[in-house]
Amino acid sequence: MRATAIVTGLGLVLAACGGEKKPEPAAEAGRAAPPAAPAATAATHDVNMVLEGTTYKFVPNELTIKVGDKVVFHNVSGGPHNVQFFADSIPSGAQSPLDAGMSGDKLGPLNGPLLTEPNATYEVTFAGVPAGTYKFTCTPHQAMGMNGHITVQ
Repeated sequence: MRATAIVTGLGLVLAACGGEKKPEPAAEAGRAAPPAAPAATAATHDVNMVLEGTTYKFVPNELTIKVGDKVVFHNVSGGPHNVQFFADSIPSGAQSPLDAGMSGDKLGPLNGPLLTEPNATYEVTFAGVPAGTYKFTCTPHQAMGMNGHITVQ
C-alpha cells in the first residue's frame, strides 16, 4: 500500500512538472525566428548649472534629446540651483509623465529640489513624454535669466 502511494505521488509530480509539450525540431525548421526586442537606446545628457562672472546659466541651455533619455543637472557653481519646468509651456499631456520622471523630493509639481551642495546632481527622465519643447528655469535665478529648453524628439 505504501509503495502504491509513493508511485501515485510520483506520477502526480511528474504530470504537474511535465509542462507544455515542446514541438519537434523538424516542426520548427520551417518557422522564422521571432524578431529580437529592440535594444535600449536611452542616453544620458549633462547640463551644468553655473555662475560665470555675474551671469547665471545652464550649460548648455538648449538641448535636443529623444523620448526616454535622461538629463542630469549638475550644481557646478553659484548655487543653490534647481530646475523647474513651466506647465504652460510643455506639450499637452506631458505634465504627469514629466513630473513622474523627476526624481526624489521636489519643491512642487514640475519643480525639482534646491541643490545646495557643490557637485550635487538632479536627474530628470523623459520616459513616456510627448515630443515637443520643454522650457525650464532655475527658480532662485529666474529673474537673472537662468533659463533653458529641451526639445524632445
